[in-house]
Amino acid sequence: MSAHCMLTGTAPGFGNAISHSHRRTPRRFDPNIQRKRYWLPSEGRYVRLLLSARAIRTVDAIGVEAAVARIRARGVKV
Repeated sequence: MSAHCMLTGTAPGFGNAISHSHRRTPRRFDPNIQRKRYWLPSEGRYVRLLLSARAIRTVDAIGVEAAVARIRARGVKV
């Protein structure tokens, strides 16, 4: 599963893990991506979306129809 959010476009961030001795090693900060299934009334079907936890709250606020419209506007196939 890719670590990209379909709605917000959130992707992994990169940085360093710093040990007690202050030695730096590369690490990756992944977004909290969840697979969520929503009923899309306009198409009469379920859609499965890969969303970050923040994007799930956004869908709850704006509705699934508006969220799918934003995802399609970004060029992501739903």
